[in-house]
Amino acid sequence: MTSDDTVRPGRPRSIETLAALSAEQTEAVFGLLDEAARTDGQQAVSEQGRLQLQHFRASRSDSVEGGGGRRAGREREGVSHLLLTAGGELVGYAQLEDTDPVEPPAAELVVHPGHRGHGHGRALGSALLAASGKRLRVWAHGGHSAARHLAQVLGLTLFRELRQMRRPLTGFDAPDPVLPEGVTVRPFVPGKDDAAWLAVNAAAFAHHPEQGSLTQRDLDDRKAEPWFDPEGFFLAFRGDELVGFHWTKVHAEEGLGEVYVLGVGPGAQGGGLGKSLTTIGLRHLAGQGLPTAMLYVDADNKAAVSVYERLGFVTHEVDLMYRTET
Repeated sequence: MTSDDTVRPGRPRSIETLAALSAEQTEAVFGLLDEAARTDGQQAVSEQGRLQLQHFRASRSDSVEGGGGRRAGREREGVSHLLLTAGGELVGYAQLEDTDPVEPPAAELVVHPGHRGHGHGRALGSALLAASGKRLRVWAHGGHSAARHLAQVLGLTLFRELRQMRRPLTGFDAPDPVLPEGVTVRPFVPGKDDAAWLAVNAAAFAHHPEQGSLTQRDLDDRKAEPWFDPEGFFLAFRGDELVGFHWTKVHAEEGLGEVYVLGVGPGAQGGGLGKSLTTIGLRHLAGQGLPTAMLYVDADNKAAVSVYERLGFVTHEVDLMYRTET
């Protein structure tokens, strides 16, 4: 959520809500996101949200005629896109995902840096509240003061704090990881390990509304990304049973290696497997010559935060989630 909601006179605006975007609309949204990221220092829309936009780039050959021109055919059930235009120019974007059977719909929104201060953020937020029946969760990546103010204006309260933590990898020297008895580690094999990984991921993150609900389609989206490297996706087995994993990710342009997803199945927790897998992944990233490692962790997960702090991670920035009162 990136905006400045102070209302000023400006060009008339309109908001269109769509299940699928045309190629031209998709490129315009990505252009808006890039401009905002250059100004704000981080993306206003998460990786999952950008992947859901990426569908429309990847599906141009499958597009079908629609009311607004040719639209890509790979719309995702429960996901809608709000385009705010002023004077015919795209100046704001929001994405609403209503796929969780329990939690309220989740949203992200951004206003073009050159068009802030005209009430566009408040207009998008109000449209999201209306579309969700006033049951809404909204991410504010970076926790900027303007986003906090907009949340207050919309009547949202702070619900969740997600920390990005970092540590240097230069000269990384950790003791050899000691795996629990009978556990071996090997790289992920695409196609062969998909189903087993999805099952353990769902079990390990049953409490986590985003990560625990990943589907084969979500996994396929990530495997298709340029950064995907199965050699940096470590699986821990006890016999033939997958019991844990550490999926790393390289952000080449930023010189960052990420502890992308680290999970241990419920039956294997508490035996030191998570720490060993963390070390294996960090060694791999250090071996790629990356100077810094990063990860995301919920602030209220005190045990995980403590483990990462002992490994030398410190908080770099925070993402905040706001929600309507329930």
